[in-house]
Amino acid sequence: MRTLGTGGPVVSDLGLGCMGMSDLYGPADTAESIATIHAALDAGITLLDTGDFYGMGHNELLIRQALDGRSRDDVRISVKFGAQRDYDGNWLGFDGRPAAVKSSLAYTLRRLGTDHVDVYRIARVDPAVPIEETVGAIAEEVAKGRVRHVGLSEAGAETIRRAHAVHPIADVQLEYSLLSRGIERDILPACRELGVSVTAYGVLLSGHWSKDREMAAGDFRAVSPRFSGDNLAHNLALVDALRGLAEAKGATVAQLAIAWVLAQGEEIIPLVGARRRERLAEALGALDVSLSAEDLAAIEAVVPEGAAAGSRYAEAQMSMLDSER
Repeated sequence: MRTLGTGGPVVSDLGLGCMGMSDLYGPADTAESIATIHAALDAGITLLDTGDFYGMGHNELLIRQALDGRSRDDVRISVKFGAQRDYDGNWLGFDGRPAAVKSSLAYTLRRLGTDHVDVYRIARVDPAVPIEETVGAIAEEVAKGRVRHVGLSEAGAETIRRAHAVHPIADVQLEYSLLSRGIERDILPACRELGVSVTAYGVLLSGHWSKDREMAAGDFRAVSPRFSGDNLAHNLALVDALRGLAEAKGATVAQLAIAWVLAQGEEIIPLVGARRRERLAEALGALDVSLSAEDLAAIEAVVPEGAAAGSRYAEAQMSMLDSER
């Protein structure tokens, strides 16, 4: 178990990212998704991460269905809001106005069938609205008991400091993995200074990917620079280089990658985006992988900082990241 921030909730070492059960990775099976959430809870995972824009509310309704008959007190639900999408799923921008905070939360609570969200955060910092106003509106909902803790997502160090001055920030959700280490320069040190945790997504380097894999309609990786052309070949070579180290530890590449993130500090909680029980079981196996200083050095030698080819997202999406400014 790890604590989000200095006064945030205690959560499991791993969280379950539920996005792919509704959106952005292609079609998903509802029954298998619910079975995977149940398996995660039964295995001791207590943190479920979602967004109100994942499948236009579908993900929240899915979580509500999965939690039916279970104790709400045993689960911590983290929700992102603010992303604006049209009927076809196109991205229209982000809305961090106080009115949008309150409206979005009201709809989320109805869809989840609960009276509170454990951590509430804007998915991307709205450049048109001072972060103090967005966080201030969430803080008002904390005072009313409808939100327990305030979070951020893809925020830069300066924004985190400004937000934390308004209300304690429990955690910042950031992409962090062997292939995405940009937060180590300024953002992670700022979080550690302030006592803010990091919920890390994109941690899993799958050893099951191949250059010939065909992606389903709606899978955002089809337009992701890291999964395209020569970039993909380069990044798959990095995965193959890790395979020998993983096998020496009796682990898979995915387990080694998750274990590496876990080893970076107690304030970092990896979110695994498993959509099926078999992938969840593999991810949970990372908790049994212990990495020595020698192991970490060997991993660093194989995949040093900046080794990945291609940016995290396409240019339009990168421009929306306060963490990349």
